[in-house]
Amino acid sequence: MNLPGIKSEAEYLEISGNTPASLFYFSHDDCNVCKVLKPKVFELLQEKCPKIPMYYVNIHKIPEISGQRSIFAVPTILVYLDGQEIIRKSRNIGLAELDDLIAKPYSIFFY
Repeated sequence: MNLPGIKSEAEYLEISGNTPASLFYFSHDDCNVCKVLKPKVFELLQEKCPKIPMYYVNIHKIPEISGQRSIFAVPTILVYLDGQEIIRKSRNIGLAELDDLIAKPYSIFFY
């Protein structure tokens, strides 16, 4: 699994504001839970929501991105549709719950 990594605030704003859909996975290299969850979230998107690309944001390398979005815990997932944040989940993220949260807006937006 090779996720595109966000390298700047400008890149984040470009992707979140100008793509039909996107999921941002906020984490850092020292989070063991994040390392286990990230491939599972990626697999969920590939299977159920293939039109939503997933991006990795390392909050230690680009702290201003997390600060601007009030992200104080990892992992945090933000999902955007049509430039609007529609889902925000932090810390204890269940895959079934995430699937349920994404499924309805995804089906409306892409079908």
